[in-house]
Amino acid sequence: MEPVLNAHNKEEYPPMHMAEHILNATMVRLFGCPRSRNAHIEHKKSKCDYDPLSCPTDEQVADIEAAVNELIAQNLDLTVEYMTKDEASVIVNLSKLPDDVSDTLRIVRVGDYDACACAGTHVKNTSEIGTFKILSYDYENGRWRIRWKDE
Repeated sequence: MEPVLNAHNKEEYPPMHMAEHILNATMVRLFGCPRSRNAHIEHKKSKCDYDPLSCPTDEQVADIEAAVNELIAQNLDLTVEYMTKDEASVIVNLSKLPDDVSDTLRIVRVGDYDACACAGTHVKNTSEIGTFKILSYDYENGRWRIRWKDE
């Protein structure tokens, strides 16, 4: 039986969307902040907003870019699992899901590096992403916005 999921409300560019997954996991690991609170993913460039405790330094920004590119270079496969919200809550943070989310969730994994509930489109392997390049960033009122593209 095919799982019944909520419809996805946006159309992302798959390589950039998968790069967003890696960026989110990297921000969580390096800064202990939650995944992006806002994201705009497109073909030419994308952006995400984070809530780190302080503005990342230029050196830390270079570390983010390097960490994302290291993961991309590992040629990690995307895998998908379907599970109940209760099962998923043990693995991923569900706080950003809408109140009317279906009981069955699609958990998307990028190798062993990232797992999250996601209804978006992705590439099958990180080798399809290209090079992650940070274009700019700014910090205002506790919100750090990063803009990037893949080359």
